[in-house]
Amino acid sequence: MDATYGKVTEDIALALKDIVGEKNFLFRDEEKLKPFGMDTLSLLTGELHIPDVVVKPGETSEVSKIMKLAGKYKIPVTPRGAGTGLAGSAIPVYGGIVLSLERMNRILEINPVDRVAEVEPGVITNELCKKVLEQGLMYAGYPMSTESSFIGGNVATNAGGGKVIKYGNTRKHILGLEVVLPNGEILELGGRFRKSTWGYDLMQLMIGSEGTLGIVTRVTVNLISGGGSSIDLIVPFPDAHTAVQAVSKVIVDGNILPVAVEFMDRLSLTQSAKYHDIKVPFADREDAGAYLIIQLHGSTPEELEQTYEKTGEICLENGALDVFVAENRRDSENIWKVREEYSQGLGLLGKRIYSNPGDFVVPFSKVPAMIDELKRLETKYNMLIPTVGHIADGNLHTMFIKPDEVPDESWLDLAKGIYNEMTDAAIQLGGVGSGEHGIGVLKKPLFLKTKSPMEIELMRGIKKTFDPDNILNPGKIFS
Repeated sequence: MDATYGKVTEDIALALKDIVGEKNFLFRDEEKLKPFGMDTLSLLTGELHIPDVVVKPGETSEVSKIMKLAGKYKIPVTPRGAGTGLAGSAIPVYGGIVLSLERMNRILEINPVDRVAEVEPGVITNELCKKVLEQGLMYAGYPMSTESSFIGGNVATNAGGGKVIKYGNTRKHILGLEVVLPNGEILELGGRFRKSTWGYDLMQLMIGSEGTLGIVTRVTVNLISGGGSSIDLIVPFPDAHTAVQAVSKVIVDGNILPVAVEFMDRLSLTQSAKYHDIKVPFADREDAGAYLIIQLHGSTPEELEQTYEKTGEICLENGALDVFVAENRRDSENIWKVREEYSQGLGLLGKRIYSNPGDFVVPFSKVPAMIDELKRLETKYNMLIPTVGHIADGNLHTMFIKPDEVPDESWLDLAKGIYNEMTDAAIQLGGVGSGEHGIGVLKKPLFLKTKSPMEIELMRGIKKTFDPDNILNPGKIFS
């Protein structure tokens, strides 16, 4: 542990146990502590930092007491949600205290008049979606990890997903936050209003800060009407360039704003379909190199029909090989299952895979150039780079498949280098290295390299103002 931090002594451990109760406290049991020393990134890189202690508070006052105790003895605290992060944001780099928010999992209120829901950070995103839908409302902050991620984690990383093109990322759906600061003070930020010019917006600063400025203990989310219905299309194209051009034509010329436009290359789609034993339309077309999954919404059946017919026509006029309309729930579920759970299918290739959490973003106009860059890297390293993504907002996800000639012991280092090269290319095209997964520990070196010294200095100044002793989630972003 860094010499500037205090250690969790027996007396401090007992004080923490008194705050949360014996059942919600782990200490001196490496096997039970170990799962809290990793997140999803660790499954790829093996990164593990076992904490000294894990506490599971059940209410805001307990979080406040924990932070006051940690501040007194300068002990690092790592907030933790579901542990589904892909950048290492929940890994306790300096040990200390892991503060798990899993018990704070209540939907406190759904208010159809104010069109808001009040939730605790440990609520699973999809549980909130289902509950508000029962009242004819919709929570539109919908990351691809909706079945497993916590609302608090979505706020911490400003999570995105397939529906960003129409509804925006998490930031667009947050109206208020209750936050515990590193010194234990509790802030109420925002509220049940939708506009404000009432000083600096500290709430927006918290969103996407990856638990480095404060711990979110309550969230007020915006709800919209859940009326109407949606339909899904799957459209094959000869290549990615043609698919990108068709998306532009649908949105600009067709004046159609889809709920989602997802991209899959041929390898990702066919392998996923094989793994899930699902027959996907056009998967056997050898002339198809790229696929779009397009979700459309209509307030009435007539409007929806007009929208999907027009979308299909525009796609066909701009190089699509065919169009399939999923007119029943089973077809839609199958299409989305193939997209959302595609990585397992690549495992059937029997190759070592660097399932890196690449989630770079480039301007939509630069997507073809970025696709070309991925092809260049494939040729340079004699490897396959399966690619999927939220193509309408320029957010792509990749995996690397190890070439046979690369020794196993060299593969991880090589893959990390290629990952950096790929992300550098995205930044050179006017993009950023992360659209929704965050920086954490994985992307910190690249982040620091690509930001100006003044910008980093300002960010560090903000961090120091909130957390002068750097005890809250240290080792992340730039700290």
